Amino acid sequence: MFLWEAMKKTIYTLNVGGYSSEITALTYPLLEYYARKIEAEFYVIDTAGFPGWPITYEKLQIFELSKKREDDWIIYIDSDAVVHPETIDWTYFLPRDTVAHYGSDHAAVRWRYDEYFARDGRHISSCNWNAVASSWCRDLWRPLELGPAEAVGNIFPLVVEVGRNCRAEHLVDDYALSRNIAKFGLKFVTLMDLQKRSGLPEAGFYWHDYRLSTDEKVVAIKDVIKRMELEKWVYLPCS
Repeated sequence: MFLWEAMKKTIYTLNVGGYSSEITALTYPLLEYYARKIEAEFYVIDTAGFPGWPITYEKLQIFELSKKREDDWIIYIDSDAVVHPETIDWTYFLPRDTVAHYGSDHAAVRWRYDEYFARDGRHISSCNWNAVASSWCRDLWRPLELGPAEAVGNIFPLVVEVGRNCRAEHLVDDYALSRNIAKFGLKFVTLMDLQKRSGLPEAGFYWHDYRLSTDEKVVAIKDVIKRMELEKWVYLPCS
């Protein structure tokens, strides 16, 4: 038996307050299929746990949930992400002492630095709509010691984000995970780099665009499902 076969994996997603059923009707079947494929449980965070914080901060419930559930591997994927059925199990390729996000930006462009960002010096800005870590690196989701106003005040959205009505409070989860990577000195790699190392540099495992409105996302996701020929995995209503 391989070591990873005995490990408990959970795929978490966030849906507090009833996120668009038009979107989740398209994305959740694929998320659930992926969970079955990699022998993980699929867990929807649907209850608020951080009063006074923006909704996206609720992702940090994973810190306590993963301890309570005794997860060995923790995978987070946003509810509006399309996951291709051929997506690989990243836990085969990611060392347990390293955290991964699909991609990353330059931290100095988006966040006001403190001593942790300055000391770390890697300038990692989390794109945590898709994040993977083992129980060794649960600190990735550790709640901040800052208050909501201070945290949001350290966030400066990109021009393309502001142009699509993305405000600072929408990015508080990215900020929190970026700061935790710096604060705890967590080893970091992108899933895009892992994909290249695994010998699948051209594979299109995901679709995700957080800048679109809900109506725009529904149209885009339907188009992606048709393009990827995923109708057999998802019931796609006639339009």
